[in-house]
Amino acid sequence: MTLLPDLQEWIERTAGRHGVPGAAVAVGMGDQLAEAATGVTNLDTGVEATADTVFQIGSVTKAWTTALVMQLVGEDLVDLDEPVRTYLPEFGVLDVAASASITARHLLSHTGGFDGDLFEDTGRGDDAVTKLLVFMRSNARQVSGPGELFSYCNAGYCALGALVAKLRGCTWEAAMRELLIEPLGARHMALYAEEAIMFRAAVGHVGEPPRVSPRRLLPQSDAPAGSTLSAALRDLVRFGRMLLADGVAADGTRVLPAGTFAEMCRPQVTLPRMGDRHAAAWGLGLMLFEWDGRPVVGHDGSTPGTYTTWRIVPDRDLVLAIHANGGRSSVFIDEVLAKVLSSAAGIRLPSRVLPPDTPVPFRPEDYAGRYSAPRITYEVKADVNGLEITEIPYGLAAQFGKGGTTVRYVHVGDGRFVGIEPAEGPHPMIAFLRGGRFLYNLRVVPRVTK
Repeated sequence: MTLLPDLQEWIERTAGRHGVPGAAVAVGMGDQLAEAATGVTNLDTGVEATADTVFQIGSVTKAWTTALVMQLVGEDLVDLDEPVRTYLPEFGVLDVAASASITARHLLSHTGGFDGDLFEDTGRGDDAVTKLLVFMRSNARQVSGPGELFSYCNAGYCALGALVAKLRGCTWEAAMRELLIEPLGARHMALYAEEAIMFRAAVGHVGEPPRVSPRRLLPQSDAPAGSTLSAALRDLVRFGRMLLADGVAADGTRVLPAGTFAEMCRPQVTLPRMGDRHAAAWGLGLMLFEWDGRPVVGHDGSTPGTYTTWRIVPDRDLVLAIHANGGRSSVFIDEVLAKVLSSAAGIRLPSRVLPPDTPVPFRPEDYAGRYSAPRITYEVKADVNGLEITEIPYGLAAQFGKGGTTVRYVHVGDGRFVGIEPAEGPHPMIAFLRGGRFLYNLRVVPRVTK
């Protein structure tokens, strides 16, 4: 029986309904592959999006960087519980004690405890990531102790990329190509913009109505975390199938040591409870969910105006990847994901949290104040039945028009708040940890004033 015969119709209809300029879906189950694409790669050129189109995959790249690290572990070149400085003496953050104790496991599970959204542009040279390490030593502020809290950390993955480069004697990009892309037989992947132009390459779109993003790529210094990699979605499925095959590629090539995927799926840290739809824990480079009673793993990624979702359902032998390059991307991905999971695997996608009819009472003084990170500040004020939160972006985030908006939230219990109005589809969620000491939205942002 053909896998998902109506996939093309689904995504055409859903993309049109949500104003998505271009989108693609790839689904692998067993030995079958279903692919579909719709719309355009670029509204300015009108070039058609196809299954061969390479899309920016953003932080889905982190799963690939994790695989490179796990290869080193399998060769006994890295112990995840040894300090990173054992292998990469250049690594460091502002806190001297943390610099000496942060391990690769901390970085893989986002528990290093330091500010992660540095996004410093250090140029296009092969030393871009090395220069970022220098920047981190005098700019990466410690927010919590290593291993104490989960806080999504791009800079930690840049350090892991530098670790791979150091031990392999090459760049992160060269290691990616030689140790993952080529052994997998991935034919539609681009590590640089000059490689992307060899393919039908998509760009992101921002705003309403959508317009081409003013900049295609984030700094190369953040490449191991997801700033540059582009791929056709079938190659994300190919990567997932290799993981499901316990590290063996389709042609029989062993890419990862046996047992690696199981280790990546082992929970390293429990996340604050945000709802059944959200990740419950984080493994090594993987988000861990439980949907409809079944384990699901994967990663999400975004760059300005692009959004990618990649999921694996191990006990259904299912891998899927969905991309949208603008418009109401999140709700488009939600609807397609729900349809694919239901039709291919009989899994019901949990609903997102919605504003309650009656907000849960709370003490505004526990949460009101200013919360600050290097690239963004949150002004939190008490509002009728909730909070009014204004995002004030700096640097690269401000250049792309991110933030600068005020959103009203209502309390749903346990320090969790949901936005009254949808944000490009889903209602946003935010939480406060340790009695309001930290604001949490995957990142832990400390309160600096009350």
